Amino acid sequence: MDRGPLSGVRVVELGGQGPVPFCAMTLADLGAEVITVRRPGPAAPTNPHNPVIDRGRRFVAVDLKSPDGVAVVRRLAGRADAVLEGFRPGVLERLGLGPGHLLAENPALVYGRMTGWGQDGPLAQRAGHDINYIALTGALHGIGQAGGPPVVPVNLVGDYAGGALYLALGVTSALLSARATGRGQVVDAAIVDGVAALMSIVYGLSAAGRWTGERGVNLLDGGAPFYRVYRCADGEHVAVGALEEPFYLDLLDGVGLGGRDDLVTGRLDRSRWPAIEEALSTAFAAYPRAHWEAVFAGRDGCVTPVLSAREAQHHPHLAARGTYVDGHAAPAPRFSGTPAAGAPHVEPRECDVRALLADHDLSPSEIDRLLADGVVAPALW
Repeated sequence: MDRGPLSGVRVVELGGQGPVPFCAMTLADLGAEVITVRRPGPAAPTNPHNPVIDRGRRFVAVDLKSPDGVAVVRRLAGRADAVLEGFRPGVLERLGLGPGHLLAENPALVYGRMTGWGQDGPLAQRAGHDINYIALTGALHGIGQAGGPPVVPVNLVGDYAGGALYLALGVTSALLSARATGRGQVVDAAIVDGVAALMSIVYGLSAAGRWTGERGVNLLDGGAPFYRVYRCADGEHVAVGALEEPFYLDLLDGVGLGGRDDLVTGRLDRSRWPAIEEALSTAFAAYPRAHWEAVFAGRDGCVTPVLSAREAQHHPHLAARGTYVDGHAAPAPRFSGTPAAGAPHVEPRECDVRALLADHDLSPSEIDRLLADGVVAPALW
């Protein structure tokens, strides 16, 4: 049986940080053979070795400032189905590794480019990080409590949702096209574009007059009392998502407020939300989180505990599904016919580098010379 739906796909990742390694991990989880090219020497403090993100791939350090190093990467790309890179626009062109160079030698190659701002536009050459990209696209503005400043989320919205996963979608889509036509192409995956696409529901609600420009006062941003987080007696929190009326009624019943017509009538009227929020806040604050977990374990009130990352790994539902394996998330999504195997990380060794280069038709003497000259080496952490 194939090891995942991307079994047989060869990918070369020109090592970066943030979204590009996560995209490479995702493709490796789904069965692709991924070779990651890193710079020689220890990993940078801002891009340390991460055994979870780095899993399932082979690593080689290559000096891209050396013509021989560039030639090695071009040899790898010549046998690849896709290349992933996250450099600023123009950097790889100057090194002789741009799409024009690699597609000329491998016309069916999919060249996936990951940037924050995109390959063109006034900000294309500017530095930035997740917080900047989600700020410019309106996502950051909508996160936070009413009357307060925007709240910085973990860098999931920009780097990984708007960046890495859109890059993975773009690359796999282009691979389908390349297999049908024999022609590769460049995938320009900009985080700002991906986050803007993720904001589609907000743009749609706003156009329909159902979303205001204020944060923390709307249906899905914590403004609605039946879609927000509440503090419990022990200082922990529960998340409530009882949007539909049957779930909302079950919520009220669970917290001991069932039969309160004043909490049901006009519940979608924003003017009623402060009174409903006060009633629910008082109810949840009376007992610890574990109490509410037990109360809502068999109910449809859409109440769940707010768990830490460590706690989540031990939740009975996630344990039953095998959502976590050896302390990290299992490959997602799941496939009935080509299930993805777990992709444990294997530390690179010099023999791996030799085997990798031999797989790409470099002779033993060529490999010896490249290693002796420091052009290629095992990746260091």
